[in-house]
Amino acid sequence: MMDGKRVWSYKSWFSDISAAGVVFLVALPLCLGVALASNAPIIAGIVSGIVGGIVIGALSGSHTSVSGPSAGLTAVIALQIGALGSFETFLLAVFIAGVLQILLGLARVGFLVEFFPASVIKGLLAAIGIILVLKQLPHLVGLDADFEGDMAFFQPDNENTFSEISNMLTRFHGGAMIVGLLSLALLFLWDKMTVLKKSALPAPLIVVIIGTVVSTLFADSLLIGVEHRVQTPVLDNWWDIKSLLATPRFAALDYEVLLAGLSLALIASLETLLNLQAIDKIDPLQRKSPANRELLAQGTGNMLLGLIGGLPVSSAVVRSSVNINAGAQSKRSTIIHGFLLLISVLLLPKVLNLIPLATLAAVLIMTGIKLSSPAIIRALWSQGLNQFIPFMITLMAILFTDLLIGVVIGLVASVFFILKSHIKSQTRIEIENHLAHQL
Repeated sequence: MMDGKRVWSYKSWFSDISAAGVVFLVALPLCLGVALASNAPIIAGIVSGIVGGIVIGALSGSHTSVSGPSAGLTAVIALQIGALGSFETFLLAVFIAGVLQILLGLARVGFLVEFFPASVIKGLLAAIGIILVLKQLPHLVGLDADFEGDMAFFQPDNENTFSEISNMLTRFHGGAMIVGLLSLALLFLWDKMTVLKKSALPAPLIVVIIGTVVSTLFADSLLIGVEHRVQTPVLDNWWDIKSLLATPRFAALDYEVLLAGLSLALIASLETLLNLQAIDKIDPLQRKSPANRELLAQGTGNMLLGLIGGLPVSSAVVRSSVNINAGAQSKRSTIIHGFLLLISVLLLPKVLNLIPLATLAAVLIMTGIKLSSPAIIRALWSQGLNQFIPFMITLMAILFTDLLIGVVIGLVASVFFILKSHIKSQTRIEIENHLAHQL
């Protein structure tokens, strides 16, 4: 437990403010990128980061966790928006998910995450990573086919993932492709060079800055137009933001919306609790975050986001680890980073609108690659078939069905192997006891 004097010392305040600035710089491109990948309004990503920082940060019992729109939820969001037919109907599902998370917190089910098979979790994350990479490859080379109509929205088109990947070979944009591949190369280089990897500079932000600067140098056929850049609304005053926020369509409530809400609640809660465990392990002060209180905080945040037009959020391991590495002492850092995102909506929209979509795609592709790294597959293989097969079944089931069904199939497979191992172990013990008795 942290000493009270240390929490309120000038030094800890400075550490929290400094850490908040670093987290803000990492969170901003991720908020934009997740909204892009989810086929949702760009403003929704920033709104989610604001609520994740200020509201959930204030209610959470964690000192270091940072919540926001997560790359792990992008596939779920994109699928649900498409299945439900409109963003407003999707917001109703987000509101329902928040209600369900609060009920889970009140039921004190947070401890259950400790019994969830690691192989299924890793299969879930790997599948999300693969989906993320496949979805962002076309944007990496400037095939922004979903970008039409109101510039603040990404409307679904008649293409699927594989047809867009096929089309990108002939319909790429030269300037966007150069920026996208350069951004991806820089991210790989950053991850390989120890000096850069251990530096305090956030790689996503540096890559976004370089990509934006390079994109402004192009002319003629390489010129990157507004259709290949972020388009956040430019506000004249604070009150204008109200006109940009969507509201849920309560009249659309039906079985599909309820099922979508249940899917979001389960996946967001699971991701949050798992991330919380991981973050507590790297907290220098080894503080324990209360799981059920976190579910209540997440539920409250997602209810609010459903009402004001944001994307669902969860505890985000990337932001949280950056927060710790930047020296955060308390959850003040999380809250301050939320206020910095809020300020950026009014003061930085013209700057944000210079960012190429290809650069954000590179950031998301790198995130997807890390989630589905071959090293993870090798590690599961080395642990034996009892771990590897449920992992692969979960991964493939999600890719060929959807996330919730895939996770259920993975759980069934995992339980089968656990029971098989238990029965085998018991049989061996009985045989050994029988032989000992005979002797």
